[in-house]
Amino acid sequence: MIEKRQIYYWPSGSERTLHIYLPPGYYDSNERYPVMYFFDGHNLFHDYEATYGKSWGMEYFLDHWNKKMIIVGMECAHEGNLRLAEYSPYDKRWRGEFVPNKGKATFQWIIHDIKPMIDHDYRTYFHREATGIGGSSMGGLMSIYGVSVHNDVFSKAACVSPGMFWNIGRLRNDLNRSTVSPDTRVYMSWGEIESGKAAYHGNPEYDTREARSVRKYERELMNRGASTYLYFQWGGRHCEEDWEKQVPVFMNYLWF
Repeated sequence: MIEKRQIYYWPSGSERTLHIYLPPGYYDSNERYPVMYFFDGHNLFHDYEATYGKSWGMEYFLDHWNKKMIIVGMECAHEGNLRLAEYSPYDKRWRGEFVPNKGKATFQWIIHDIKPMIDHDYRTYFHREATGIGGSSMGGLMSIYGVSVHNDVFSKAACVSPGMFWNIGRLRNDLNRSTVSPDTRVYMSWGEIESGKAAYHGNPEYDTREARSVRKYERELMNRGASTYLYFQWGGRHCEEDWEKQVPVFMNYLWF
């Protein structure tokens, strides 16, 4: 079952839609559930809502999965570069335009507005061990940032195709200033043909910029005692159709 709620996104002064998945039988029990928060919530459940007409199909997966949980999909802005700003913890240039970061403010919104509302209005386990974050592309970048910098809130992260090599230096600096609990679990993935064949300088599983960056960050996390899962998708593109195939992989790893 998917419920929708509107919430004020104060970093931009506008409304955002939450796409909230509740497990079968939610309203017929008193059970509490862990929660995972996802960026690009409109792409999670239904093809007709997805930006490019293809969703992750998560409702079907969750309805047939052997674990029950609540998923909160947070919809972004859809105009121009607003999504890039909302989902970037760092200032950046994109196609010649300066994009100021609103990612840090977005996390304050998630932690201080969305999460308290969800924990108040739904039967959740609100402690960090039962709280995860996830997303793809810029949402994947936000997820690795979130589990690193806000590890007191999130113990698990699905970082799907996060474009690590653009941000590895700044991410490592933030990680060095953070405390990461040894019970943290982080999934990071990248696809074979996401950057185009011309970007390859070797085996894309090991020798490209993205492969080296992901593996470097994995070592940083492992040095702090965290558990990691790296997933290289042969033939993987930067699209929902291929990210959907990863849903069982990262969900089974994070919520073992």
